[in-house]
Amino acid sequence: MDAEGKRLARVRDQALSGAAPRGVRPAVRASWDRSRGSGVHPDRHLPPVPLAENDVVDLRREHALARVWPTLERTLHTSLDGPGRILFLSDAAGHLLWINGDRPTVRRAERVNLVPGARWSEDAAGTSGVGTTLALGRPFQVRGPEHYLSAATAYTCSAAPIRDPMTGAVLGALDLTTEPLDGAEGLALSLVISTARLAEAQLREHAQRQHFELQRRYVSRLANRVGSHSAVVAPDGRVVLADPVGWLPQRWYLPLREGTAVLPDGRSVVIERLTVDGPFFVMAQEVEVDGAVVFGGLGLDRGWLRVDGVAHELTVRHSELVAVLCAWPGGLTAEGLAREVYGPHGKTVTVRAEMTRLRRILGYRLASEPYRLVGPVRADFLDLEQDLPSGSVGGLLDRYRGPLLPRSAAPGVAELRARVHERLRGRVFADGDPDSVVRWLAAPHGRPDRL
Repeated sequence: MDAEGKRLARVRDQALSGAAPRGVRPAVRASWDRSRGSGVHPDRHLPPVPLAENDVVDLRREHALARVWPTLERTLHTSLDGPGRILFLSDAAGHLLWINGDRPTVRRAERVNLVPGARWSEDAAGTSGVGTTLALGRPFQVRGPEHYLSAATAYTCSAAPIRDPMTGAVLGALDLTTEPLDGAEGLALSLVISTARLAEAQLREHAQRQHFELQRRYVSRLANRVGSHSAVVAPDGRVVLADPVGWLPQRWYLPLREGTAVLPDGRSVVIERLTVDGPFFVMAQEVEVDGAVVFGGLGLDRGWLRVDGVAHELTVRHSELVAVLCAWPGGLTAEGLAREVYGPHGKTVTVRAEMTRLRRILGYRLASEPYRLVGPVRADFLDLEQDLPSGSVGGLLDRYRGPLLPRSAAPGVAELRARVHERLRGRVFADGDPDSVVRWLAAPHGRPDRL
């Protein structure tokens, strides 16, 4: 240890013994105070390792920094050639996710829990390159004895945060750690800062490519909503497309979840998730609607659906799926839907593919696990069945345009069709009104062999 290192060690000993430290940087002194306040003991503490190996693998796979780690390794490759140097990349919570360095140095670092899955945030590990950089939100260097943990005083850590270039949020910290205090600390910190900026530039380029891809993919979605106020919003809140331009701010600050929301100016909007991971489709509710999903299928080979005031003609298969879902308010699994629509040999993969297509119409009104319709739901066949005990027979016959989806062979639809038809037939004959009986028998579906 050189003279500066010895001086820092004396200052640290004084501070830990309770004396007011002199000759220590204010930022380090403040970090020591925070570390003490977090309950970290300098001599009886090592950073925790809360993440198992499989947890680390999962976090790496999902983390935004995964796409820049190879660039960071290549850029700092020459700085890692010598012994005693290690490169770390953490997430925003201080968990070490990626580590690179020569094997002997990495093995020595394992003794102080400088390992993947360890948490080196300031509240867990005291003053350190990763932890204090994340606490301050700016590049920072911790030289040897400036570390709060005694086990870490052999290392000098130079770290810089990496931010999401679109939101400004800290994604993690890049740390270059060396064992000796050899006077090259300033160069190490500059190198880490420039490398972190390079990573942010790469992230910005990736985000811009995603932005343009989202614009290309979903421009037709907005084109189909001519005359309405609609937009496509990226998962990070960026408004990718808006029609008309400017009806939403450039960034969405409300929680992005499916359903309805109220903007700060009082306007009501409907939010729909376009894919599993986003983006989201946002449409202003410009007309007063009752909020119900309304389905019609009596006497029709292809049913219709009204969602948020917009009517859609359904395909035959979608008509069957929606009719079954209307009759099952608690929802059905993919396996259950397959049986109801395709029979005992129906495949769940087919159901899931059709539900993905149906979601383009229903949006947030179609929930999954189990599949179900969200919010008020009305269907002509269910409304008719509900009114059978008390409604006038003449009025019921006026509403009965024919059996539910008469050409459908789906088992669930056939059961619903027969149930409604037979209950109405029973009511007609039980009522005994001759005109109603004649009317029933004269209808194409009134003869027993026509159902």
